[in-house]
Amino acid sequence: MSKDGVTLSVAELAEYCGTQARLLAGRSETLGAETDELLDEIDADISEIRDRLASHSKGPDAGAVAPPTPNSTESDDITELDALETDLERKQAVAEAKRKRMAAFQELSGAYAELAADLTESAEDGQEALRRVVQFEQDHDAPAYFDDQQTLLEIVAESDG
Repeated sequence: MSKDGVTLSVAELAEYCGTQARLLAGRSETLGAETDELLDEIDADISEIRDRLASHSKGPDAGAVAPPTPNSTESDDITELDALETDLERKQAVAEAKRKRMAAFQELSGAYAELAADLTESAEDGQEALRRVVQFEQDHDAPAYFDDQQTLLEIVAESDG
């Protein structure tokens, strides 16, 4: 890239790709830790629901003479169980979304690492390497994965506009 006297070499662009790969891998690890925490919460919620269902299914004392009549405590228990179930389903959906996002980050991280190696092995010059990186980022919608920094695609787009 040669703009305002700045030239990027193949090695610098390969290092950029390696850095992007590491950033994505780090984000994937963070998502994995968040997902693990959420799965632990889900396990605890499932245990609580099981415990409540077990205590609820024991029913009235076997020595009781009168048939059981519904009371507000049972109704409250059912309402609470419904709320727990709804919360559990929400957490499961969030965990699944995090897993999918984590997989996407891992995939793009691997693709950046492959591009870095490919640039090192086969790029003729910095201009060709830059074109390949920008095309790669466009093809993979890379800017969507980086909230805190600009990709080369965004930088090139700004400089052209």
